[in-house]
This record gives sequence, C-alpha cells and structure tokens, in this order.
Amino acid sequence: MREYLLVLFSTAAVTYLLTGPVRKFAIKIGAAPPIRARDVHREPIPRLGGIAMFGGLCAGLLVASQLHNLRAVFSEGSASDIKALLSGVGIMWVLGVLDDKWGVDALVKLGGQMIAAGVMVYQGITVISLPVPGVGPVALSPTLGMVITVALVVVMVNAVNFIDGLDGLAGGMVCIAAIAFFLYSYRLWYVYQITDAAPSVLFSALLIGMCLGFLPHNLHPARIFMGDSGSMMLGLMLAVSAVSITGRVDPDLITQQAGSQTATTHILVPIYIPLLLPLAVVALPLADLVLAVVRRSWAGRSPFAADRGHLHHRLMEIGHSHGRAVLIMYFWAALIAFGTVAISVTNTGRTVVLACAGLCLIGLVVLVLPWYRPKAPAAAQAVMPPRYRKGRKAARPAAVEATAKAEAEPAAGVEVPTVQLRTGSGSMAELSAHDQELLGRMGTGAHAVGEHRRN
Repeated sequence: MREYLLVLFSTAAVTYLLTGPVRKFAIKIGAAPPIRARDVHREPIPRLGGIAMFGGLCAGLLVASQLHNLRAVFSEGSASDIKALLSGVGIMWVLGVLDDKWGVDALVKLGGQMIAAGVMVYQGITVISLPVPGVGPVALSPTLGMVITVALVVVMVNAVNFIDGLDGLAGGMVCIAAIAFFLYSYRLWYVYQITDAAPSVLFSALLIGMCLGFLPHNLHPARIFMGDSGSMMLGLMLAVSAVSITGRVDPDLITQQAGSQTATTHILVPIYIPLLLPLAVVALPLADLVLAVVRRSWAGRSPFAADRGHLHHRLMEIGHSHGRAVLIMYFWAALIAFGTVAISVTNTGRTVVLACAGLCLIGLVVLVLPWYRPKAPAAAQAVMPPRYRKGRKAARPAAVEATAKAEAEPAAGVEVPTVQLRTGSGSMAELSAHDQELLGRMGTGAHAVGEHRRN
C-alpha cells in the first residue's frame, strides 16, 4: 500500500506543479476560446490542462518502475498493459491537444477514439470471457472481445467528456470513481492474491493522483480547464483499469480449483464486477449521454451538437449555485460507486441497500430544495464560510461602518450650500433638502444645475 500511495502523491505533486506553467503556455498560444452560448463561465479560460496531467502520469509511471514491489508490474507478464496504456493515452492526448487549440470535428474525434482503443486491443488489453450465471464463463471470440472493449472505451471517454461542463466536475467525479476502483482492485490483489489485478491498482492510483493534482486549479472559480486533452484521457484510463483485470484472468485455471461451473461463476463475479463498476460510477454521465443523443436527434440536430440541456445545466436552472450543483453530482457519484463496492465485498447486502436507500432519500431532498442552505453548529461557525453561518447578514467591521456613515452624512460644522435652480420663467426655485445633500456630496453641484462660473 505504501508504494501505491507514493506513486499517487508523486503523480499529484507533478501534476499540480506543472499546471501553472501549462496555464501560462495556453494563454500565450491562444488556447482560450471565446465564450460560447452553452458555457457557464463569463470570461475566457485557458485549456490544455491535459498536458499537466499527462506529465503527472509519466512521472508516476517512472516512480513506480523504480519501486521494489511494483517492478513486477513492469515485468514480462504485465508489461504489455503498461505499453498498451501509454499507446492509447498518447493517441488520445494528442487528439485532445489538437482539439483544445484548433478544434476537431466530432466524427474525427470519434474515429481517433476508436483507433486508440484498437491499438490497446492489439497490444493485449481486451475482454476474453464473461461469466453467465448458471452457465459459467463464456469465452469470447477475438472479434467479439475487440468490439466489446472498443465500445467500453468509447462510451467511457465520451461519458467523461460530457460531464466536463462545470468547474471541477469531471475531475472530481473521475477521482471518486478511481478511489472506489482502487479500493476494489487492491482488495482483489491483496486479499485474494490475484496478481493480475496489480496493473489495475497501479492505473487507479495514477488516475487519483492526476485528478487530485489538477483539481486545486480547476475548482470554482477555475483558472484552467482540462479540455478534451484531459477528459478523454481520464475516460480512457478508467476503462483500461476495468478491462486490464478481465483481460488477464484464466477461467480454466479457476474452474479446476472450484470443481464446477456454477462455483466458478460465483468465484469470477468479484473479478468481473470491475467491468460494471466504472459504468455504475458514471451512471449519471451515461444517462446524460443517452438523453443528449435522444434530445438532439428528436430536435433534428446532430447528436454531437453542443447544448445547455445536460444534467449540471438543469441543476443550475432550477436554482442551485455552481458549487452546489457540483457537490450534488459528487454525492450521487460517490453513493453509486461506494455502494456498489460495499455490496460486492460484504455479506450483509440488506444493510448496505437500506443505508443506500436512506442516503438516496437525503440526496433527493437536497436536490429538490435549491434554496436550502445548511447551517453549521454555533461552535463551528468561526471556521466555516459565511454562507453556512446563522444570520444571512454579517456585521460589518467598525472601520467600514464609520466610513460608510461619514460618507452618508455631512461632517459636523459643515454647512450644506443652498443651491437655486433657474426655472424656465427666469425665477429661482430652491432645491429640496435631499437634493442639496446629494449635490453637497458631489461638490458645488454647479455643473449639475447649469450654474457655470463665467470669467
């Protein structure tokens, strides 16, 4: 565990340190596109945050290759997974950088995503079999395994890309998914001694580090966006973490140990759940993806045409603030992710289901009450943000109050001049006391009433 944590924090540190220079570079080359109709920010924000994340990934892999226990992942048996990951991530990263700077057609991006997935399949990351309850593991043909793997990668990449619409939303949700997946795959590797899960544990640790290092720069108000160079890379890594376990499991060996096909199915369930876990984690983005395709096709537009109908946009339309909408999406992602992990690793499924149902009820209440603002206990209000304190209007400092009062009232002993206004008939009409006070604060008020000095 210590070596995985070292890789995680190394990746986070490098990503964090690189993001600042990358932001300056993005501004210099003009990678800050103008505001679009569907954007929620009000000023151009530089993109290309994926460059810093890619640097953190390379640094994390370099650190992992020098650690004693993780060298086995880079051995002959698992080295193909590392090479496949770098190949796919490299293609996806270059495609994203080009899109962040110059813009790439949606169909071209889809083709690039399929090419990246195909390169990884060619290098060994593929689904080779699936367990069927009552039947046992069903081996897949190379063609069918390739199709399933490519489809999983493309869907995951576009799901993460779709939720990259608010500050910190995509990075935070992927980080939650990666933490849940790290805990699950680490349990398979450490508890069940499934050594083929080691690459997946490493990939999850790298993914967590990339997100944690980038989020401080991307939380609202964001100073830089990850862009497609970051979102597509995160989606690909999440898919690879899932497929790398199932792609290296030998069902025949487990069948010999279990003694029957039915027992084999139950044993293989913990191994094949990672195929469903990432999909469960991004269930909301996947639902958003499906709804967007249906909505745009029904309106006669291209399924790839951007709009403001995504879930996070709708949360803001019903009254939730930017930060609150992001936290709501975090909550549901964490509930689904860790709920799935808890059900898969415990025997008390009923307790977990009831706990998840209670949390769902709380989430629904918060979801439909956008005006609700929780208040912190009195003992904790001193360290909480002002919006969580009792009393909506905080007392102003004494110095600020005195300055405002001095500006609002004339000083003692200062006589407010009486200003007369020449009417159309030539007579003079005296201004009201309120107007005299206003003109006194402005100065003589001569220009305001037309009484210019003639020399």
